[in-house]
Amino acid sequence: MNHFASPNSLKKTLGGRNIYLVGMMGSGKSRTGPPLAKQLAYGFVDLDAIIETVVGKSIFKIFEDEGENYFREIEYKVLQEVGQRHSLVVATGGGVVISSQNWGILHQGIVIWLDPGCQRLLLRLQKDDLERRPLLQGNDPQGTLEALLAQREPLYSEADLHVAVTDETADAVSKMILSQLPSILKSPEDRGVPQTTED
Repeated sequence: MNHFASPNSLKKTLGGRNIYLVGMMGSGKSRTGPPLAKQLAYGFVDLDAIIETVVGKSIFKIFEDEGENYFREIEYKVLQEVGQRHSLVVATGGGVVISSQNWGILHQGIVIWLDPGCQRLLLRLQKDDLERRPLLQGNDPQGTLEALLAQREPLYSEADLHVAVTDETADAVSKMILSQLPSILKSPEDRGVPQTTED
């Protein structure tokens, strides 16, 4: 696009719909969310942080003590609660896309896939401490990551917007999203919403 839609006009076109950031662990959802929310005058929530508060332990400990199925149940319940609110940028967990019932909530908003690619993800995660990543435990974190990505990529591709990222700052990624959002958004009149006239 040659023009850059202003955050105010984007906010109007969004009409309060939530923006859900999806992507693999390490894709930058939690870092990109706050500057994106600030630009749109939206609120920001991190789904994993809410889950940790609700359960009273870290994601790693939840997986270790209760197992993945328990975590997915809590994740769905928290996502349901968040989905009842509006005007939020939501950083989701990497596996939120594997449940069809989650998609029922995600598709009520705008879903954006942040995609750094497998090698960049692995580099980021190694810097970020693999010990905090319950699904990457074992002797072959790269093989596990590649398998997870192969399983989830078709699901991530159901997102409304696919944003390929490299080593940009969170601010830069949020601006990339803002510049690409108009290409997928319909204005209120295009969605059949009556327009009010102003004197």
